[in-house]
Amino acid sequence: MKNLIKKLLIASSVVSVLSVGMSALRAEEPVEGGTLIYLDKQVHTNLYSPLAGTYTNGGILNQITDRLTYQNPQTLEIEPWLATSWSFNEDKTVYEFKLRQGVTFSDGTPLDAAIVAKNFDAYGLGNKDLHQPVSEVVNNYDHSEVVDPLTVRFYFKRPSPGFLQATSTINSGIVSPKTLALSFDAMGNATKIIGTGPFYVESETLGKEIILKVRKDYNWAPEKSPHQGRAYLDELKYLTVPEDSVRIGALIAGQANFIRQLQAYDEERVKKSGNIVYSVGTRGINNSIMFRPDNELVADLKVRQALRFATNRPEILKTLYSSNYPLATSIMAHNAFGYSDQSAKLQFDQAKAQALLDEAGFKTGSDGIRERNGKKLVLTAYEAVQQPQSKAMLQLIAQQWKRVGVILNVKAYDGTNAVIDNLDPQKTPAMPHMVGRADPDVLKSLFYPKNRDALLQKGGLSDKVVSFVDNNLNKQLEDISAETDPVKRNEDVIAATDYILDQAYAIPIFEEPQVYGGSAKVKGVGFESVGRPSFYNSWIEK
Repeated sequence: MKNLIKKLLIASSVVSVLSVGMSALRAEEPVEGGTLIYLDKQVHTNLYSPLAGTYTNGGILNQITDRLTYQNPQTLEIEPWLATSWSFNEDKTVYEFKLRQGVTFSDGTPLDAAIVAKNFDAYGLGNKDLHQPVSEVVNNYDHSEVVDPLTVRFYFKRPSPGFLQATSTINSGIVSPKTLALSFDAMGNATKIIGTGPFYVESETLGKEIILKVRKDYNWAPEKSPHQGRAYLDELKYLTVPEDSVRIGALIAGQANFIRQLQAYDEERVKKSGNIVYSVGTRGINNSIMFRPDNELVADLKVRQALRFATNRPEILKTLYSSNYPLATSIMAHNAFGYSDQSAKLQFDQAKAQALLDEAGFKTGSDGIRERNGKKLVLTAYEAVQQPQSKAMLQLIAQQWKRVGVILNVKAYDGTNAVIDNLDPQKTPAMPHMVGRADPDVLKSLFYPKNRDALLQKGGLSDKVVSFVDNNLNKQLEDISAETDPVKRNEDVIAATDYILDQAYAIPIFEEPQVYGGSAKVKGVGFESVGRPSFYNSWIEK
């Protein structure tokens, strides 16, 4: 496998040579041409926009799909993109967008209000016939209306204050009629995803390589983009390289230009080799351990509280991570909407953990493992492969919990089995989670039963849940999604995160960045507001 990867890297490392006149330009002046080699640790999964939120999927979609609006990563302001302007009524139940003229999909189909309406009808309502699920970023959606060929209007059952920001996210990438007519399962084929972006998918070798080519006719970048017109690069090559050492070695050897999921222990090596470490915040819900209270072992609040007190978060960061990974002081990242300092609730106290487990009736057995009514306090969690050093983090937490008599079995992610088991609270009473989104609705995205359902509630994603429902939390999340006063909405998020911590549903560990390694010769790399790279303005110094 490694030999095959090396051959692919060597074959892919050749870039087009520019004319003598072009190569004489100053290093600071962008030049057209070249191939950027991008190495990712994981294989992309499904590229249906509403469910394509992983950073592997998003790294591809961010190059081939555009959105109605653009969220400036520095100011978080919403700016024009495919839509030149927008308006909404006072209670934010009606939104209207004016579309840019002359935009086309990579297959030549013109963009118009009808196809935009059809995209959001799918995203807001789902499509049962095609098995296309509802988007987690579109709340309270009712229907669309085509006002004229370049004007589209959206109606909502309740106020939807997060919708404008939702139109800027990767989950709202606009795709062509041909793509939208596909079944959900068919959207795992990258060549079938036809967008209006600056690149298009030319070919895919399943599980190994995706080749994106530049669209020379592209001329509708976000209004405040550093440049308009075609992207500078001719080509992007995405290679799947699971081994950290191979990705690092390829970057240092100059066989790759950009790598995703640079581990903390490799950051200094990359810097010393003359390459660049990019660390970009994800501005959402921090990397956390979530509990599934339908499992009787963690149904007791005192048990969940005990496990929180037993978790030495500073030790985890000191042992495994770098300064790019701030200690979590809340459910939310410090630069996220709805942040408040909740660190007082997140202190390490092993003695308190022991006392709470005693109060919950779990006594230490002769083997050192706590048990109650003959049932040992043994939990299981799968690593989250998209999250940095997830397995090592869980293994260290397992060591910490063992000191208070609790066993955490850590399983390697193995595809289908992990997906199925993670929907069964009896098999996985704990699970690592995080979500990046620069809007208060991110809280609903993760915890609401009809969205990601992190706690596994009855009536949510799993048919294995027997009884657990938290109607109070669900009401809070629904209210956040419909609150139009930004100050009150922010207060509601703080109240909900306080409640989540008071119920000990989650143990926030660190603020998760996306960390990349890049060649110093690659200029103009951009990132959207939650850390996915954009190569539209990128170019390779000759």
